[in-house]
Amino acid sequence: MGFGSYDESEQDNQEYDTDFDDDDGLDTEDNTHEGDVEYEFTASNDELLDRLEDIKETEKNT
Repeated sequence: MGFGSYDESEQDNQEYDTDFDDDDGLDTEDNTHEGDVEYEFTASNDELLDRLEDIKETEKNT
């Protein structure tokens, strides 16, 4: 068989293991965060826009 081809008879004989144990996963409650996040910007909007333009130019030239 070539790349990308398959035997259609194999499609009927597939078995799927759907028996999952609760111990296999992660407990998402262990990683919860309750609080606030605050950001302090020291640059002006014009400075940030200039920096964005610099980044775009750098990516365009790469």
